[in-house]
Amino acid sequence: MTLPDRVLVTGGAGYIGAQCCKALAEAGVTPVTYDNLSRGHADAVKWGPLVVGDLRDTAALDAALATHRVGAVIHFAALAYVGESTADPQSYYDNNLGGMIGLLGAMRRAGLDRIVFSSSCATYGTPATLPISEDCPQAPINPYGRTKLACEWMLRDAGAAWGLRHVALRYFNAAGADPAGETGERHDPETHLIPLALLAAAGRGGALRLFGTDYDTPDGTCIRDYIHVADLARAHLLALGHLAQGGPSVALNLGTGQGASVREVAAMVEQVTGRAVPIVEEPRRAGDPGALYADTRRAAEVLGFRAQFGLREIVADAAPWFGHVRSVAPSELRSCGAA
Repeated sequence: MTLPDRVLVTGGAGYIGAQCCKALAEAGVTPVTYDNLSRGHADAVKWGPLVVGDLRDTAALDAALATHRVGAVIHFAALAYVGESTADPQSYYDNNLGGMIGLLGAMRRAGLDRIVFSSSCATYGTPATLPISEDCPQAPINPYGRTKLACEWMLRDAGAAWGLRHVALRYFNAAGADPAGETGERHDPETHLIPLALLAAAGRGGALRLFGTDYDTPDGTCIRDYIHVADLARAHLLALGHLAQGGPSVALNLGTGQGASVREVAAMVEQVTGRAVPIVEEPRRAGDPGALYADTRRAAEVLGFRAQFGLREIVADAAPWFGHVRSVAPSELRSCGAA
C-alpha cells in the first residue's frame, strides 16, 4: 500500500486521532498533529510533531502546511457530544463547520487534494431499516449529526469545484484502547457506555445508568455496533491508500456489522473484570433508537476492511484505563477472533 511520507492529522491529540497517529508511524508515515488541545491531550502525541493551533486560524494553518509539506490530511478535529450539541448548537456549528471551512481553504491554497474525514453514523438519524447501509437516507436528529452531514456536503462540493478527493468514514460506536496500552479514552465528561460500565465495576462514578428497558430488542435494551479504535485506525490507513492509488471519493460505514445490547455490554464487562456492574434502570432518553448497526459490505469491497476485534477484546483493552488489571494476556484475546 502506497502512503504519503507525511500526513496532517487534525485532532491527533484526541482518542481516535492518537491511535491513528500510532498506526501511521508503524506504517512508516510521519503524522503531523494539528490540534488546539481544547479536548485533546498533548501527552497523547507520541509519534510525530505537534502543532498547537485552531483550524479557524488561517495564518497558523497555512504556516503548518508550508512547514511540514504533508501529502494528505486526516480530519478528526471536531466537537463530538450529542447531548452537548443539543444544548449548545451554536458552538458545534462554529467549531465543526468553521473548522472544515478553514481546512478546505488551506488545503486548496497548499495544493492538497486528498482527505480522509471522520464522519459519523449520526448522519443517518433514526434508520427505517437495519443494518444501515450507505444508501440509507441521511436525516440526522441532532446538531452534531447535522454538522457531520454538512461537512460531507462541503467535501462533495469541493470535489466538484476543484478536484478534491475524499473518503468519509461513518463510524458507529468507537470503543476500546490501544492493545499495547499506549492510548485510550480520556473524555471529560465521559459519556460512552463501555467506559461508564468499567468505571461502575471499579467502584468509581456510581452505578451504570441504563436508559430504557422496553425497547423492541431481545433483552429490552438498546443495541449498538461497537468497533475497536485500533480497527478504526487501520481503516484510515486503508482509506489513505485508496486515495493514493487514485481511487474516487466515497463514503463508507465503519462497524462490525453486529450489535450488542446495553445488558450484553455490562455482562461482558463483568466477565472480563470479574467484578459486578451495578445498574440503575431509568426511563428511555428522547431520541435513542432501539438498534443501530452497520452494513459493512461496502468498506470490505472498496478498502478490503473488516473489523478484527470483537466486544471481548474491546472491553479487555479498555479495562486497564478505568482501574482494572488486565487478567488475560493480549495474545490470548487475539486468538478469540472477532465477536
